[in-house]
Amino acid sequence: MMSSSLITALLWAAALGSGLIAGIYFGFSTFIMKAFNKIEAPHTVAAMNSINEVITRSLFMPLFFGSTMVSLLLVIVAISNWNEAGSVIMLTAGLVYFFGMFVCTVIFNVPLNNRLAKIEATDSNVGQVWLHYRKYWTRWNHLRTVSSLITCALSIQLLTNA
Repeated sequence: MMSSSLITALLWAAALGSGLIAGIYFGFSTFIMKAFNKIEAPHTVAAMNSINEVITRSLFMPLFFGSTMVSLLLVIVAISNWNEAGSVIMLTAGLVYFFGMFVCTVIFNVPLNNRLAKIEATDSNVGQVWLHYRKYWTRWNHLRTVSSLITCALSIQLLTNA
């Protein structure tokens, strides 16, 4: 069994990491994508492509992968301590984050980003491409936001009940 101080540190990492990620996704879902609606499609595509390029070389990436690793550790600790109080909540927090944030990003958002990156601002169908991208990327981003918030809340719940 893992020591209670290590479990507490893991829960803090889960709460802070998923909370930060939720905030980033929340910003996109609530105002960034809406602001892009006020800009012509060629400029919006260029801006989103720039964001997608910059984010891969930013502190977002260690946060993204680190918080994903923390979610997997939550699952392992929960299963390893199955008879302990809070193990079901910990398992739920880890699985919701891993599938709702990480897997969703890999299966849905990243492929949409990759397709958008191939579009030139001068392409005649840039407007149609953007409308499709915005609709589906934002839909999946909502799921990532909610999943991250759920993990944050469950981690905080476990910390307050410890």
